[in-house]
Amino acid sequence: MRTPPKPHNGLRPKALRPSLNTRRAQLDMAGILLVLLATMVLLGWFGIGNLVHALTFPGRLTGAFLITVAFTTLLAAGAVLDYWVRHSFQHSGLAVLIGVFAALLADTLLLLRTVKNGDLLLFKVLFAVLTAGAAWALYAVWRTSVTVPAPKRVAAALVVSSALAVTNFGYQNLYLPYRREARPLITLVVGKAVLRKDRKAFTVPVDITLQNHADVGFYVLGTEVHVMGEQVRLSRKDRLRQQWRRDAEQIAQSSGETNPLSRREIHQSGQLVEAKPWMQPGDWIEPSDTFTTRQVVELPMDTQYDQLAFYATASLARKDQIVLDPPVKFVTTSWSGDGNVPKWVKDQQKKGTDSLLYRARVHENNKIDETIRQPHFVTVAWLFGTHGAAVQSSITHTDDNGSSQPSGEELRELVTRYGLVDLSGGPLELTLWDIKAQQ
Repeated sequence: MRTPPKPHNGLRPKALRPSLNTRRAQLDMAGILLVLLATMVLLGWFGIGNLVHALTFPGRLTGAFLITVAFTTLLAAGAVLDYWVRHSFQHSGLAVLIGVFAALLADTLLLLRTVKNGDLLLFKVLFAVLTAGAAWALYAVWRTSVTVPAPKRVAAALVVSSALAVTNFGYQNLYLPYRREARPLITLVVGKAVLRKDRKAFTVPVDITLQNHADVGFYVLGTEVHVMGEQVRLSRKDRLRQQWRRDAEQIAQSSGETNPLSRREIHQSGQLVEAKPWMQPGDWIEPSDTFTTRQVVELPMDTQYDQLAFYATASLARKDQIVLDPPVKFVTTSWSGDGNVPKWVKDQQKKGTDSLLYRARVHENNKIDETIRQPHFVTVAWLFGTHGAAVQSSITHTDDNGSSQPSGEELRELVTRYGLVDLSGGPLELTLWDIKAQQ
């Protein structure tokens, strides 16, 4: 005779339910609650900050994900009390399991991001502890023999949600840094020279245009335009091959200067005639916008130069990767002996290049990186000397203060993280004969 099945009331048998009769069960419940609530508070704080203030869509998507996980962990914390104490909800154990798994996934991704991008030890330790705690909590819940209805569907849902989270993390940390960079364009146009009334000097107008064809805006960290005067000496006969080789060596050793390799021309280094900024530091140019300005250079009629070369440079930063805290203030000069002068500027000073230094606070483009990183500042150097001018920028944290020269890898990381762009226009070379003929 068959034994009739026992009646089933829709709940798991109480024998399989965890209880608080043992010290270990009490510690398990308290530890799981602590991990869930700590994760909820931290993820909610980061999530709301990212959702409201992140400058990119992936950043706000990350904020929405963190808020969702924070809400899930809150529900799981309530399910913990039901699973261990009240025993009123059939699938409270499954709710705890899903909440702890979501906490483990989010804590792990934030730990990886903190290790990669962060420079504050506090948050590295905090996320490491939370990740370890979530892993332990997952094991503690699993060993209570949680009943999982439709395990294949639950597993599929967890796999899909995990894949979306990992994809978003990889998109922000792997794909975005290596996408094609946007670069505005600088163009130079030399206008018609105008003779002064006393006929002892003439002025040459130079129109500088900055065109931003990209779909993102740019902060202007620093700009300069300078004019180089060149004397051209010609040999009466063809120059020897050894002289050509010497010219080629000078070309290889020169930094940015275009030297001719000529059969008759004897190259002489140009001299700085005039240099000035053409945009205010801290200004910006919006997407698909154009900025045009006119600068004027004045020279005496009996100038010693045979040619003039016009250059324009600019240092920019993407507005979707950095938040510039204005104003960009002048702080010191390279020759002042100030301790705030970066080492790379001091090295330039030793080579005869003077600098004016400007500085401003910068912020990250999302709440997470803003929290896990030290305060950072951008330092802009306007370099000028007898043989040219340029602008250079670097971003360092408060402890570094630009005291060391960034390595090549560090410079590439700066360009990637903050979207730093150095632009140049020129040289636009004209002979004095062409310039004077326009008068």
